[in-house]
Formats: sequence, C-alpha cells, structure tokens
Amino acid sequence: MNTENQVLGLIKLSDYIKAFLAKKPEDHNEDDVNIELLLKKSEIENPWFTVDNQKFALQQWSDLLTEENIKNWLKNYSISKISKKVGLILAGNIPLVGFHDVISVVLSNHIPLIKLSSKDRYLIPFLLKKWKEFSDDQIQFEFVEKLENFDAVIATGSNNTARYLEYYFKNYLSIIRKNRTSVAVLKGDETNEELQLLAKDIFQYFGLGCRNVTRIFIPKDFVIDRLFENFLGFQDIINHNKYANNYDYNRAVYLLNQDKFWDNNFVMLKEDDKLFSPLSVINFSRYESLEEVKNFITENEENIQCVVAKEVLGLDSIAFGDAQNPGLDTYADNVDTMKFLELV
Repeated sequence: MNTENQVLGLIKLSDYIKAFLAKKPEDHNEDDVNIELLLKKSEIENPWFTVDNQKFALQQWSDLLTEENIKNWLKNYSISKISKKVGLILAGNIPLVGFHDVISVVLSNHIPLIKLSSKDRYLIPFLLKKWKEFSDDQIQFEFVEKLENFDAVIATGSNNTARYLEYYFKNYLSIIRKNRTSVAVLKGDETNEELQLLAKDIFQYFGLGCRNVTRIFIPKDFVIDRLFENFLGFQDIINHNKYANNYDYNRAVYLLNQDKFWDNNFVMLKEDDKLFSPLSVINFSRYESLEEVKNFITENEENIQCVVAKEVLGLDSIAFGDAQNPGLDTYADNVDTMKFLELV
C-alpha cells in the first residue's frame, strides 16, 4: 500500500468533512443529506450520540487531519514492510472513539479487522469508505463479527471485560485497555472563562469519555458556587432524557442515604475521594498542599487518562477546555499504539 496516497486521502477526507460541516442545510447536496440521515440514524439507535455530538467529533477529526499534523506524527515511526492483520475491538462510549486505532493500523501498513461497537455502527464505516475513495483504493480493512486469523489485537473494554480479553488473547501480541477517567486541579484564582472551559471538559459527550473530568481538586477556601455559576452554559443537558434519568436516579439515592451534596438542577457536586463518579455527578475534594494532589495522581495513574490544570501548577497537564482535543500522538491509556504496531 502507498502511504503517501493514504495520507493524501486523509487530508481530502478532512476537507470533505469541513465542507459538509460549513454548509447550511438549505445548501446541502444529495451527499450531504445522506450524511445527515446517517447521523440521525445513529442517534436513533444510540440516543447518547446526538447529532451535535457526532458533528463535534467530526469537527475535531477534520481539524486534526492536516498534512502538517499527520507528517509530524508519522515521522517518529517506521512503517512495516510486511502487512499483518490487526484485530480491533472498538469502544462505543463516544462518537468515533475507535477511529484513531483504525488509522494507526492502516498507516502502519497493516490491515485492521474491525469489530465495531454496537453503539457506534455508522460513522466509522462511512469515513473509511470515503478515505478509501480519496486515496485511490490504497487502504485495506475488514469489518468482522468475530476476530479470526489475526496477528495482533487492540481491544477496549471495561475493567471486567478486560480480564476476559487478557485471558482470551493471552497468546497474541496485544493492547488491552480498561476504564479510565480524568481529573482537574484548580489553583483557586481561575477566571470565569477558565471555569467555563472546564465545564466543556466535564459535560462534552455527557461526560461519557475517558477524557471527561469526573473529579476536581479545589483549594480549601474555594467557593463551590463559582463552579455552578460557570457550568450554566450546559444547563440544557438536563433536557436529554437518558442524562436526566441518571440525574434523577443519583439524586434520589443521595437523598435516601442522607448524603451531603450540592445541586443546581442539572449536575450534582459531591465531596468524595473516589476517582470515578456516577453520570451527572462530579466528585470534589479540598486540598491543603499540592503534594497531596500529586501523590493521589501518582497512586492512581493507571486509572487517569489526563489531568486538566494550569501550567503553573507544575503537573503533567493540559489546559482547560482541551480534554476533548487530543493530538494524533495522544494515545488511550498512554500506550503508544504506533510503537506497538512496529512490533507486529
């Protein structure tokens, strides 16, 4: 396969997505109408995949797949001279979450055998078909219901599923991913604009991604109301039926248990040391010294995907609002997929 054609195809795919997203509905051609129908079909099958969230994911990928970004990414790796078959068991918690694995395998000169998530069945096949068209058929892929005759595997699942996957694929070269989440650390002097960007890191995709913040560390004297005030831009989230069901259920549990929590009618804040929080709930804890926070992050690094914080805190962190904007060289579970594919 010709890597140069594959890269050119990705760039054309990026331009194609950008053109679609930039058009007004009245300017849509037949192809655009078909994409809209595809997005709506996906939302009907999986209500978490709203059309807006799917378009957000498409926008992120179209911004990412520039010639400069792709070439800067690939220059750090060697491309295999022999094509192998790599099984991919994709997650479906947020739209297009498995697309990075797919393009990594293809650009490594391997052939992905793709087992789609039942929650995300339409966008990835559509994009791959377009990529193949734009790259003069210089990519190969297969969609499968069961992985067979493969040389390596990359699988994503829950912590429980991962144990099964590790056993099932014990004789293969593999990456087995587990549950992860993200945290935010506040210094205390954040502006309203920064806290509003943090809200994006919390609420985008309803908080279902591993890069969504579920735990916040705040200084002892931080006023909780500042969070609620700056989360208001996402108050319409409660109008989503599945999110509202989670909110109502968790609120009822806290009331029955007489737990202490803060509530603004669309999200709850709970003082809790747990890293993972239920959907519609954000755990927080107050810290006296930054060393406490650093120790927690170190002790839980296998469960943390990213840390959102100001650069001045000296943490290995990303800026507020950037949690859902990973680069091509940002890998799930912090395991370099491209380095792994060099070994296949």
